[in-house]
Amino acid sequence: MRVSELFKSFDYEIISGSDDVDINKITDNTNDILDGDLFFCIRGYNFDGHNFIDLALSKGVKAIVVDSNYGSRFDFVGSVTLICVEDTRKALSVASINFYGRPHEKFKIIGVTGTNGKTTTTFILREIFRNAGFKTGVIGTISNFINDKKIKSEGTTPGALQLNSLLNEMDKEGVEYCFIEVSSHALELDRVYGIKFDYGIFTNLTQDHLDFHKNFSEYFNAKFKLFENSERIIINKDDEYGRKIIDMISSNVITYGLDENMNDFVAKDIVFNDNSTKFTVCDKFGNRYEFDYNLVGKFNVYNAIPCIAIALNEGISVNVINESLKNIFVVGRLENVSKKYGLDCDIYLDYAHTPDGLKNCLSTLRNISKGRIICVVGCGGDRDKEKRPQIGKIASELSDYVYITSDNPRSEDPESIINDIVAGVNKSNYEVVISRFDAIKKSIKNRKTNDIILIAGKGHEDYQILKDKVIHFDEREVIDEILKQK
Repeated sequence: MRVSELFKSFDYEIISGSDDVDINKITDNTNDILDGDLFFCIRGYNFDGHNFIDLALSKGVKAIVVDSNYGSRFDFVGSVTLICVEDTRKALSVASINFYGRPHEKFKIIGVTGTNGKTTTTFILREIFRNAGFKTGVIGTISNFINDKKIKSEGTTPGALQLNSLLNEMDKEGVEYCFIEVSSHALELDRVYGIKFDYGIFTNLTQDHLDFHKNFSEYFNAKFKLFENSERIIINKDDEYGRKIIDMISSNVITYGLDENMNDFVAKDIVFNDNSTKFTVCDKFGNRYEFDYNLVGKFNVYNAIPCIAIALNEGISVNVINESLKNIFVVGRLENVSKKYGLDCDIYLDYAHTPDGLKNCLSTLRNISKGRIICVVGCGGDRDKEKRPQIGKIASELSDYVYITSDNPRSEDPESIINDIVAGVNKSNYEVVISRFDAIKKSIKNRKTNDIILIAGKGHEDYQILKDKVIHFDEREVIDEILKQK
């Protein structure tokens, strides 16, 4: 593809060479460079791609893209095509879109953003639209899917190149609807820049990622970017930041929630059972739709409503939606892993790693509990430290007993992380057990009839990140091993 075709409708300046040159592929990773490629110099948090220009040249690149802050260090002018842009991240996203033939225009794309609920929402949408006979794709935290093909996910929202490559593969496989978890990182780093979303969903906003965003205002502003590029906007109006988005965008907004005086779609008559929920959704036209739902908790009702709204808007029958909700399962999201053992208690796994997420899980379990609630919880290293004492406070206040343990400590000392968590605890109903395996073992060995054990923070993850290595750690296997011990 010619360089000029990569930058259609994007401002750039040719410093040397010609934009009529053909390149083989585009990349921002020097490890991927082959002869005849185009290299984007991206300024990261640990590395600056501009410092690897000599390496890129030695590998035979045909063209290099630099940003306007690169200055006048153009000592290689004439040897390759050199392009200067204002922002190389945005340029990379636009080039990726064009390189892969603008795949986002070939089918409908629904983006979901918010602190909590993104994964469950995309899984519900996938279940509904698959059952309605559509070919679907998912890009998100647990896995990526192209129809029934499961592809390993390396993060919530991949980089622009990987994202558009996935969308291109979906187009080849006839995908008609794609559901994407859109993280604040992806929005801030322009990974989805240039992509037009048919629907943008806002779930909620609570504290998270303040290790990356300087403050909560910047976190909100990053999330807001999705709705500037969405044709229709589905907003949880019960959330104060949802109302803020509505104040900033005046058209094509559909609201949802539990407050019937405020929303276009309202859930009411909610009945929680041990492992399911019944509820009714009423729309602004007076229609009523009754649903049986395989997930529990008020927060999961919130996750279901925008999916119902979109499905109805796309012409899917209520029967298909109801059957989908009856059978929906999301790995690591209040996942009851104890049923197969015939235990006298329940063991749940959940990805809850934010204060609000943990509070939602524990409050839900309290509503269905017939005994004690035992919580196993930790916090990730090299992440937002402000939420650690909040996690400790919520766990101790909403549980009968807490095992405070390790999560993914990364480069930090696990004991230091645990001390930050303990700093928020005002009760004595906890025990520090640094080894996550031992903490889970203690919670199970010390259980009583009708107890509920919540193992929080990792959910679907099957690994732990310890300093410079990643070890296999699947909590389902851990539980299995513990229960087989005498």
